[in-house]
Amino acid sequence: MWTPTASLWSFRLNSNKGLKVDQSTLEKIIRDVISGMESSSGPRRQTGGGNSGRITAVDYPLAEKSASKLKTPTGKSYGEITLDTVMNGAIGSQDVRIAPETLEMQAQVAESIGRKNLAGNFRRAAELIAVPDQRLLEIYNALRPYHATKQELLAIADELENKYNARVSAAHVREAAEVGEARGRLKKVT
Repeated sequence: MWTPTASLWSFRLNSNKGLKVDQSTLEKIIRDVISGMESSSGPRRQTGGGNSGRITAVDYPLAEKSASKLKTPTGKSYGEITLDTVMNGAIGSQDVRIAPETLEMQAQVAESIGRKNLAGNFRRAAELIAVPDQRLLEIYNALRPYHATKQELLAIADELENKYNARVSAAHVREAAEVGEARGRLKKVT
């Protein structure tokens, strides 16, 4: 598994120009990340039955055993992520974000070893990829006790379901609205 190295701490912050890093440090970080992606390890046991097109524990780690199935959110293959393509700008930040399909593969691996709750977490994460990061933070804050009314939470649930097709997460927000109301933990309407 990839872990931060001393090179990560060689960044310096310039208040006028943002985060600065020299070329050799950047190359070292990229090599470390790519190496970590290639050498990650995880569950190795398989439960009975054939594969039937689904990903199982024998396909894990995906980057090592199923790399041809991995795509970036922009449609690039896993193999296209190299030091050269990152350094020449052919690979950008959107290319190294996880794709919903990759999270579904992770969910299938989790199911194949009997980890149904973990599989559910991967699937919820997959459906939330479409939600912009800033909006996710706003939703998270609204779910805190006394930060939203029941109507506001129900509107968030409708937004998740109708705008982002995040049905499972929408159901969780609806449940939070009901529980918050029952426990008196919602923002008071004034």
